[in-house]
Amino acid sequence: MASAAAAPATRTTTPPWAPPWTRPPTTTRAPSCSTTTPDSSGSASPPARAGLTQRALKDALRVSYGKVAEFQRRGAIHFHAVIRLDGPDGPDTAPPSWATVQLLDNSIRAAVAHAYTTITVPAADGQPCRRFQWGRQLDIRPVKAFGDGSDITEQAVASYVAKYATKAAESTGSLDRRIGNREVLTLLDVSDHPRRLIEACLDLAPLYPDRKLAAWAHMLGFRGHFSTKSRRYSTTLGALRQIRADYRAAQEHDALGDPDTVLVLGSWEYAGHGHTPGESALAATIARDIHLNRQTAREALAALPDDRKW
Repeated sequence: MASAAAAPATRTTTPPWAPPWTRPPTTTRAPSCSTTTPDSSGSASPPARAGLTQRALKDALRVSYGKVAEFQRRGAIHFHAVIRLDGPDGPDTAPPSWATVQLLDNSIRAAVAHAYTTITVPAADGQPCRRFQWGRQLDIRPVKAFGDGSDITEQAVASYVAKYATKAAESTGSLDRRIGNREVLTLLDVSDHPRRLIEACLDLAPLYPDRKLAAWAHMLGFRGHFSTKSRRYSTTLGALRQIRADYRAAQEHDALGDPDTVLVLGSWEYAGHGHTPGESALAATIARDIHLNRQTAREALAALPDDRKW
């Protein structure tokens, strides 16, 4: 969904760095690496579309976003993003009048088609060179404010994003922890489709060591964060942690009463270290008996005839 001003935007598509075995049919494969890039004609950047430089744009507005990564059952990754144009000082200030929903919509579509969102993986040991880019699934919708009768409201989008934030790789049938060896797939009865994706990660790991495919095979090769946001999109994680800490402190205050009252439930005093005299004597006796038994056994073994020794 796309919008400007106080209306955020959500985008659903597949990232260019998804591993080759999880790509949708839009993945292109070439017999050899080349410098050919997708057609980016008309894909001017947002500052250029607004007639501004990058530096001037920062003085006019701020692009804020929040996104979650969703694992589909087939193993591909979809991103669901809410994108918003704020004023230069954040969400408390309005963006300029020219920062319209249509401008944001066009900018997102231009970014998806731009050459810098395409990566090329070189050929390696029989594997052809591959070029990856965003998939065909791109759904941009404007988000309306509360109470205007629209289906796509702020509340609906919050529920929508929260839904996908709870979907992890396990929803595909994969595992929730790293995989040490292939035998684990049999022992844990991993189903056929995620098993083949995991085995593909393990097979390709030696060819592309920088991709760390073996370490992230349980995530089907994806090693990004499930959720990211710009710092000024809304609140910060630090602020949320502080709210939780304050809430728990208030609960304890209600349960225990005056915080200045110290309730002592138990006390500890240092008693020393090592054995007590009695324990030391017992330990010395046990050690002496063990030594004597071993010596007696060695003497008895030496007295045996050679044909009875073992």
